[in-house]
Amino acid sequence: MKLSDFYYDLPQELIAQDPLEKRSDSRLMLVGREDGSIDHKHFYDIVDYVNPGDCLVINDTKVIPARLMGVKEDTGASIEVLLLKRKEEKVWETLVKPGKKARVGARISFGDGLLVGEVIDIVEEGNRLIRFEYDGIWEELLDKLGQMPLPPYITHKLKDRNRYQTVYAKHDGSAAAPTAGLHFTEELLAQLKEKGVEIAHVTLHVGLGTFRPVKTDNILEHHMHSEFYVVEQEEADKINAARQRGNRIISVGTTSTRTLESVADENGFVRAASGWTDIFIYPGYKFKVVDCLITNFHLPESTLLMLVSAFSSRENMLHAYEVAVEEKYRFFSFGDAMFIYK
Repeated sequence: MKLSDFYYDLPQELIAQDPLEKRSDSRLMLVGREDGSIDHKHFYDIVDYVNPGDCLVINDTKVIPARLMGVKEDTGASIEVLLLKRKEEKVWETLVKPGKKARVGARISFGDGLLVGEVIDIVEEGNRLIRFEYDGIWEELLDKLGQMPLPPYITHKLKDRNRYQTVYAKHDGSAAAPTAGLHFTEELLAQLKEKGVEIAHVTLHVGLGTFRPVKTDNILEHHMHSEFYVVEQEEADKINAARQRGNRIISVGTTSTRTLESVADENGFVRAASGWTDIFIYPGYKFKVVDCLITNFHLPESTLLMLVSAFSSRENMLHAYEVAVEEKYRFFSFGDAMFIYK
């Protein structure tokens, strides 16, 4: 399967640069999972397409202000550090720009010395392990010095950092938002509960590996980076009970989907677990537990587009994306949504 099989042409002006004033006002494309049929709604209409007893699975990870701007202690050269994974209490795997200035032993100061990091190793993909030195509480320091790590295709400054956070974000740890969840409001979630929809939480801390470009022409040679997940017993029980009732499991986003498919057995039974997953889902994959998927519109030739193409079909998805371009849907993180249903 070739990388070019997942290419589509996207006009630059359709990349959403800012969130809408109200989250649930975004557009919603309904796509039949089997037949590829298409209808156009708004996200707040999702209530009409989810049935009592269905289980909506959301990823409650919280994006940390993971982008730190610092200077090298010896030269004063500017350096950008993006926190990717916490390895120990004060040691993080990071992405550093420019990397050539971050050799082992380099010391980087942030906030006039409130936080200092030392590069202690160079690991996979040229990422740096940095040991941090600081007084006080890490989370408070990060909140003071860090910026939200918006994707590079968003060039506008975010006025309210909470808009790159779901309303149900709870557990700190992500370097990027699970963007399908950005469309939900508290009111919309309350409407779904009132209708009798079960809401189950999983946690997957989103790393940049999900968004890294695929560089191999044969997609099977692509290596997915691992991400940490947690599924609690109570939440697994909700999902399994819905399946046993014959109701649908509706996954909000590719991150929830990857988590569920990582912890499900061949019969679709979900077990409580925590650990690291590097599951790569592409056409030919047989889904074990997810019946419907709420997702955003993804980058051409991305692993996320491959996942949704596995969920419906490549032909259905490329047709839906073609229609989305024609209808001027908004794309990527702050863009519109798609509900692939059966």
